[in-house]
Amino acid sequence: MKRLWGWIIAALAALGACWAVPAQAAQSCPPQPVPLAADEVQRGMQQAVDRGFLWRVSKGGQVSWLYGTLHVARKPWMFPGPQVRDALSAVDKVALEMDMLDPDIQRRLMAVLAAGPEQRALPPVLQRRLRAQMDKNCAGPELAGLKPEMQAVTLTVMVGRQAGLEPAYGIDGFLAGYARVLAKPVLSLESPESQIGLLLQPTAAETEEFVDHALAELESGRALPTLERLAEAWARSDFKELSSYAEWCRCVDTEDDRALMRRLIDGRNVAMADALQRRHEAGERLFLAVGALHMIGDQGVPALLQARGFEVRRIEPAGVASASR
Repeated sequence: MKRLWGWIIAALAALGACWAVPAQAAQSCPPQPVPLAADEVQRGMQQAVDRGFLWRVSKGGQVSWLYGTLHVARKPWMFPGPQVRDALSAVDKVALEMDMLDPDIQRRLMAVLAAGPEQRALPPVLQRRLRAQMDKNCAGPELAGLKPEMQAVTLTVMVGRQAGLEPAYGIDGFLAGYARVLAKPVLSLESPESQIGLLLQPTAAETEEFVDHALAELESGRALPTLERLAEAWARSDFKELSSYAEWCRCVDTEDDRALMRRLIDGRNVAMADALQRRHEAGERLFLAVGALHMIGDQGVPALLQARGFEVRRIEPAGVASASR
């Protein structure tokens, strides 16, 4: 657990859950995101440039696509650029970690996030520290109804709001809606139970340690720069920076750290590669969009597919060298 929280930051790029981010109406709080007007969507699509990480995956004369996403983003980033839109138009189905527009997924997610009557209370000192971070980050009373681990993770997401990084502007959520506009079926690769289960701790002592480390990162001010650096790398399509995450996050120094990495990232990549291969071999052209950290390294989804005989080619975006805000 020594360096756990660096990989929780990574999980924000790797887990597709729609984190609840309530906020109080206070002058010092970041403004709440509001639903986009039709003209705002039209303008955003017209001005969109390609961001993130896109791969063309082919085998047997058939083409599918991989796309590395970001689950918290700034508003201009969520509109897909021309290359991504072309890829989406050319496929039969879109696969996401979870389709957050699916009512069943929403219901199950809220059920697994919520604290139950059997939930053990945190020690008073941790409760006070959590309350202080809730007040500092403008969290509403809804947050108190979540499991302690999810309170801590949600607060880390809320820190990103100071830099304009919002779950409401997450890339996956927009893709789910855009796929429906294109009349493309949307598949969920994972379940709310499996995703949230990656973060829930098996014992009360481990839950307390998890929350303690999360709060330490929030209190120290280290959480926001790590999250923002990861987000900026995505916005610039800077694959070298993304690929070196383990070097600059200071979170993969021990065997425990590496085991956690395998659990949060590598352990899920095989199933993602399996899903694309299975659909591809069944004659379906798939656009598979998952957190960007699933795309790096020898165990990343592109490398796994290449090892299975697919031709995998990264599509370099145009026009991303400009300012990423």
